[in-house]
Amino acid sequence: MRFLRFALVCLLATACAVPKPTTRFNPPATRAELPHEEAPHPKNSLEWWYLTGHLTDQATGEQFGVEYVFFHFNLKDGKQDWQMVNVALTDPQGQQFHYDYKLGKLPRLLTDSLPLRLREHRGREVWKLDGQEGAYHLQAAFTGKANAGYALDLTTKPTRPVVLHSGTGYENYGKGIIAGYYSYPRLATTGTLTVAGKTRQVTGELWYDRQWNCTAIVSDKIGWDWLSIQLDQPQEEFMLNTLRNTATGENLNNGTFSRADGPSLHLTGPDFQLTPLTYWTSSKSKKKYPATWRVQVPSQGYDLTVEPLVPQQELALRFFHTFTMYYWEGMCRVKGTHNGQPVTGKAYVEITNR
Repeated sequence: MRFLRFALVCLLATACAVPKPTTRFNPPATRAELPHEEAPHPKNSLEWWYLTGHLTDQATGEQFGVEYVFFHFNLKDGKQDWQMVNVALTDPQGQQFHYDYKLGKLPRLLTDSLPLRLREHRGREVWKLDGQEGAYHLQAAFTGKANAGYALDLTTKPTRPVVLHSGTGYENYGKGIIAGYYSYPRLATTGTLTVAGKTRQVTGELWYDRQWNCTAIVSDKIGWDWLSIQLDQPQEEFMLNTLRNTATGENLNNGTFSRADGPSLHLTGPDFQLTPLTYWTSSKSKKKYPATWRVQVPSQGYDLTVEPLVPQQELALRFFHTFTMYYWEGMCRVKGTHNGQPVTGKAYVEITNR
């Protein structure tokens, strides 16, 4: 679940007299209806289409990380759509992290049609996300002097079945809060990355999250730790998240284990533990983030360590000329044991509101 950073923006926007998102929802069903849920939800208060993952230069073997996400929300009167797009690229070889973003009104209301055809204009550039059901084409060229020479042009197709989190595609976050959530945990990806002006042919795997009806939790007392893990052998995946309420001290765990040889397994409460082992402090925000995690899933025999490939993967998003929101999201490596045997893998981690 990855909504808190944007929900905080919405909260701030309300405080700054900017029209706030609607609290109307497309009513949840007992089970997510695919592929229809992939289309924009016209009455949705907050939804997104989200891709992260690791890619490899076919010529040099160098690794890169990418993040690409479209957010959508509708205003209270139902007559104005807003959109936010965020794109990021991690270069472990050069220990570089670049990102770009835009938040603004859409010229017209989104319609609930497929395939997706999402667009955002950023200066002279047009950022695009097209497709459905794991087969996507995404394009973005970063803007601004600091980001000159960075871009992506990627095509994906699914190699693993869709995962409906909680088994139904609707996760329960307590106090009657239910949000739609499903993922494609492995999308075979090909295309190009432009890094510091050099275009590279890349292949790899992206992780795709689709979520909707997500404005119900909006509080500066709420924080979020989220991990997606793709293991090399066995080819299994974890989505793990902990919702942290700093006002009450409560933590709520939700997760999914995607098995190589069986149906996915919903994880809650004591099924897994996320333990920070080291920390990194940002020189910009002065925030202290967990850097290395121990991930334990005893019932499945996993004891893993997740660590960033670049410490500085903090984003600073400035809105309405009054507020800068910081969060950390980045490319990580995985190592550890499965039933006592060594395993490796890849991960993306998001940490909000620390």
